[in-house]
Amino acid sequence: MTSEKTNEGTGLNYFLDVNNNPFFVKNSKNFINIVSSQQLNSLQDVSMLDIFLSKDSIIEPHYHPNGSELTYCISGSATISMMNIHTKEFLHTHITKGQVVNIPQGWWHYQLAHEDHTHLQGIFNVGAPEVVFGSDLLTQTPSDVFPYTYGIDATQWKSVIEQVKPMTVIGPS
Repeated sequence: MTSEKTNEGTGLNYFLDVNNNPFFVKNSKNFINIVSSQQLNSLQDVSMLDIFLSKDSIIEPHYHPNGSELTYCISGSATISMMNIHTKEFLHTHITKGQVVNIPQGWWHYQLAHEDHTHLQGIFNVGAPEVVFGSDLLTQTPSDVFPYTYGIDATQWKSVIEQVKPMTVIGPS
């Protein structure tokens, strides 16, 4: 089977091998593949991240400003943690094969694998999900803002933040 099938009359693609579309690769056991309207132009209001994690790996805290995510566990187990933006309380849900968690649009969340070979799918209600990672918020905010805002030592903050890699995605680093 070819990697791409195009409807000659419309120019729309209806097939894609998600295994050939990496979003992020940490190593051979921790990686994320993507299929969105950017890879498969026949998609409209759906997209997917295909997530593979080893034990104790974490998808760094992040949020999706443009869509909700349904996280489905194909194999292994994980805790899906998310902050309710209305109550400011964290919800922690342990899922195993066949279970799902709905993460509403804009909710700060992360996923932690409890077993090797954990396989999750993040299914979105938008053609191309946007993501804001915690590492990017920390590293891209001017270095004097957090010390000033929270009254913490600027030198100490700088030494800590220098260790954070932008777009960590799968940790620990």
